[in-house]
Amino acid sequence: MAENEWLSKDFYKVLGVSKDASDSEITKAYRKLARKYHPDLNQTKEAEEKFKDISEAYDVLNNKETRQKYDAIRQFGMGGARFAGGSGTGGFDASGFSDVFGSMFGGGSGAGGSRIRFSTSGGGQPNLNDLFSMFGGGAGTQGGGYGGYAGGDPYSEYQAAPKPEDGEDRNSKINLTFRQAVKGATVSLSMGGKKFKTHIPAGVKEGQKIRLGGKGKPGRNGGKAGDLYLTVNVAEDPKFAMRGHDLVMDLPVTVDEAVSGAKVEVKDIDGETVTFKVPAGSSSGAEVHVSGKGVHVGNSTGDLVGRVQIRIPAKPGLALKHAAKEFDKASGDFADAIAGERG
Repeated sequence: MAENEWLSKDFYKVLGVSKDASDSEITKAYRKLARKYHPDLNQTKEAEEKFKDISEAYDVLNNKETRQKYDAIRQFGMGGARFAGGSGTGGFDASGFSDVFGSMFGGGSGAGGSRIRFSTSGGGQPNLNDLFSMFGGGAGTQGGGYGGYAGGDPYSEYQAAPKPEDGEDRNSKINLTFRQAVKGATVSLSMGGKKFKTHIPAGVKEGQKIRLGGKGKPGRNGGKAGDLYLTVNVAEDPKFAMRGHDLVMDLPVTVDEAVSGAKVEVKDIDGETVTFKVPAGSSSGAEVHVSGKGVHVGNSTGDLVGRVQIRIPAKPGLALKHAAKEFDKASGDFADAIAGERG
């Protein structure tokens, strides 16, 4: 409800209470009337309008600040009174309203506890320009503004609070070791002169962005802080690579292990010994898995994957060369099939 209607409505009368009624008396009166006129209980047009009136009255009188403003406006608006500056006997002491008008118009009633007296304007509505210009500065100013708003109806609005503005986002980079990226890590960061710690989840990838809510630039006028976006840089590891939730590594084997099959032991990323089972007849590039030894993310864990790499000596002797020829002969048409694949 607009405050410029307060002069024409007696909220105390609407609720049936005195102007000195306590908060509990106001609430009690409202509840009694609400039960009588609530649309769910009384479905007449008259009851609907009455319920709106008592709701408006309660909204104003139940709030200490709005009740003070309402009482002040009603007090100064009674009997066609208007302000005349100065002090003296027989005047109205405005000190009781200093807090109200100080918050409404940005100023008090004057230095030294000066008094304000009324003079009769001959009936009718009070001269509101006189009343508000006394507290806003510059009595009689036309289009000059009252307490932070220009022209217009001085009851219609007060100076609005600054609009909340959210803070801007920040962007930064973070460098991780390969093991930190696989396992996750708690890292210390410094942003805007403030230090804080944050947890990097397991399984982050090179170039991935991590959002840290509220760690950006602070908001203004009560707005929320922006976010911080961290771009991840992951150092390469000479042995392991990530592929989804799997950890992948080369698995060197001999010709005999590839041909006959073998159990090959290696160290995983934690330095623990694990065993790959290489099937007989495995060629280079074939992949074998150890389940559950990859990246642990939530309730899921990837595998450790070994890519078979058949190795031979860099400088084979005559005996090894002779054995290799015999191996090809023993393989039947295999050597010819390989030659055919090469085109």
